[in-house]
Amino acid sequence: MTDGWGDERSREITWHDPKPSLGVAATMTGLEYLRAMGDGTLPPPPVIQLLGAQLGTVEPGIVSFTLQPHESHYNPIGVVHGGVLCTMLDSATGCAVHSTLEVGWGYTSIDLNVSYLRGITLDSGLLTFTGRVVKGGKRVAFASAEGVDAAGNVIATATSSLLVIAPR
Repeated sequence: MTDGWGDERSREITWHDPKPSLGVAATMTGLEYLRAMGDGTLPPPPVIQLLGAQLGTVEPGIVSFTLQPHESHYNPIGVVHGGVLCTMLDSATGCAVHSTLEVGWGYTSIDLNVSYLRGITLDSGLLTFTGRVVKGGKRVAFASAEGVDAAGNVIATATSSLLVIAPR
């Protein structure tokens, strides 16, 4: 059956229940937790699996993700939706801060300021989003991120303030 609009596409999404990993997270530093995701010991968060992204570099204060643009990421004007890029930049800034936290500490975004610099299509190739801690802290941390396409062109940048949450 056709919808009358052209060739239909489908995509199957599989993810893991995040609750077991969250229990493990409380026993590890942020760096240990992220590295466990990177080496496959723990599954990535469902949102990363939903988008089809991959965790890349995990170093203290620096975390990167890669994303291959997909048609399912497109908005009505035929480019990757800004929300997809925003999610990747938010993930990069948040995880950069997470990589600096001790056992039991958490974080959440306070704000995220994104600048989109170029439209992204399938032809843009593999995208890399790298987050860096600008200033750590016990109450608020600051991070920045940039996304680049396969040719090394900067596609978007972000700055973020993140609330650092003490262990309970």
